[in-house]
Amino acid sequence: MGVAASTSHGPAFDRTQMAAIAAFTARSMSTPCPSPFGASIIHTKSGKLLLRALNAVAQEFDPSSHAEVRAIRKATKRLKRVSLAGYTLYTTCEPCPMCMSAALWAGLDRVVYGATIEDANRHCNQIRIPATEVAARSDMPCVVDGPILRDECYALFTHPRMLRAFRLWSTRKRK
Repeated sequence: MGVAASTSHGPAFDRTQMAAIAAFTARSMSTPCPSPFGASIIHTKSGKLLLRALNAVAQEFDPSSHAEVRAIRKATKRLKRVSLAGYTLYTTCEPCPMCMSAALWAGLDRVVYGATIEDANRHCNQIRIPATEVAARSDMPCVVDGPILRDECYALFTHPRMLRAFRLWSTRKRK
């Protein structure tokens, strides 16, 4: 892991950003396609929000349309560059290896997550390799912090509408 760009923001700022993305994601519970997975990209030094995204795998018929990947795609298009150096990704759940790899390739300074990959695995299939391990095995620097507001983010997974939606998702093997 590397050293993030200098910032005066601390744990209180991280909690505020995580609460904001959790609240944004919670709004999806009243839609036809609820999702517990939300991500935001914030300018590391200024703290300014660039954008937010939700998981859209089912809506886009694309298994790579995870919230983090969608946020990274939208951010690079908005900035018209492939590097997100100078930005931090906040996500309601620890990034899977695909999402963490995308964060590394994008050059994000930090990744901050809420619920853990093990929390998510209670409800849907996951590749259970911690984001910190993916980052540690890379030669691309990125600080990984979490869990932050784990209980609040895990509550997205246990919302009654989300529990009903999980029963419809076909990614969980039936035993």
